[in-house]
Amino acid sequence: MNIHPTAIVSPDARIAEDVEIGPGAIISGDVEIGRGCTIQARAVIEDGTKIGSGNLIGYGAIVGGAPQDYAHHPEIKSGVVIGDNNRIREYVTIHRGTKEGTVTRIGNGCFLMVGCHLAHNVEVGDSVVIVNNVLLAGYVQVGDGVTLGGGSVFHQFMRIGKKAMVSGGASFNKDIPPYTMAKLYNLLSGLNVVGLRRGGFSAETRAELQRAFHLIFQGTKPIREALAIARTQSWGPEATEIFDFVASSKRGCCTTRRAHQQATQVEID
Repeated sequence: MNIHPTAIVSPDARIAEDVEIGPGAIISGDVEIGRGCTIQARAVIEDGTKIGSGNLIGYGAIVGGAPQDYAHHPEIKSGVVIGDNNRIREYVTIHRGTKEGTVTRIGNGCFLMVGCHLAHNVEVGDSVVIVNNVLLAGYVQVGDGVTLGGGSVFHQFMRIGKKAMVSGGASFNKDIPPYTMAKLYNLLSGLNVVGLRRGGFSAETRAELQRAFHLIFQGTKPIREALAIARTQSWGPEATEIFDFVASSKRGCCTTRRAHQQATQVEID
């Protein structure tokens, strides 16, 4: 174990033998850090945090800080759980769960870039890329393989489906369906075609996803009617995932500019 002499490490912490802890880092309370991790200078890891193997915690990052929630009290025991092989860069902040026994969770193989923030009870899947200065409010769910562009912001309790891609500087308070591209404010621009191709999805699957996207988001039927039509047809698992995601949305889903224009026209008429 390579711990810099200026680091402060709690005697209650459980740290693997090959972990490196840099100058001025603080490991506070009941913390678990797995093999092959690097904790860089001035990083802070708070009580109740569990970190798997092969992770990088960058300079000045704070993991496990108290949630920014009026309902949270200091005596509540909650935490942060981080999987394996994640890169968490400089000044990232990850807050612990806000209710007793709850956690903020990050999967495996994720890349969290400089200055992004994960609020309490956020759930991040595997192989997620979160670019600089992204802000995720409480209880946001991020599916596997998602990419969130720099400076984008997300309202509490919303969901971002698998393999979705979000442009930089965008903002959302509605769910983003799987395999789609989202931009501006609650707008979809189409499928994440490049991500699907890079992810090894076949041409047949991509074509079926295009048909599913057109049926739900670009057709003339309201979404509820379009979902009913979809249920009468045979679809593969990826298209079915989109239909199930949209049907289960509590906040409503982002949609296309055409749908926004139609809704605006109805209001004007």
